[in-house]
Amino acid sequence: DIIRGKDLHLGYDDNEKNRREKLEKNLQKIFGKIYDELKETKKNKGKEIERRYKNDDDKNFYQLREDWWEANRKDVWKAITCKADTSSVYFRATCDGAQGPSVAQKQCRCQKEKGAKEEDQVPTYFDYVPQYLR
Repeated sequence: DIIRGKDLHLGYDDNEKNRREKLEKNLQKIFGKIYDELKETKKNKGKEIERRYKNDDDKNFYQLREDWWEANRKDVWKAITCKADTSSVYFRATCDGAQGPSVAQKQCRCQKEKGAKEEDQVPTYFDYVPQYLR
């Protein structure tokens, strides 16, 4: 949520709001660099990149953040769960199999199909569910 700029918990006191503001400015700087690198490394697609992100006059890079999250959410989940015990399970039935929903096991990850190696699938779509509904 924070990366995508959709964090609804904005803090209740000035200290928390200041930290949140500092984080947001840092994210703007980081995604500004990513945007510049994209334009630089994709010379032949520079116009396409500019067109995709052109409506970002305030330089928040929300669309780029969404795209980054979509491209990297599996790796982020893998990094979060890499040290999880192999017997660790995710707290909700979020993997879907032939028998219906099942709990994500083996480092809190879903298997793509029975008998296959775990595919590092993110077992939840919580990152797309508003915080107040979680």
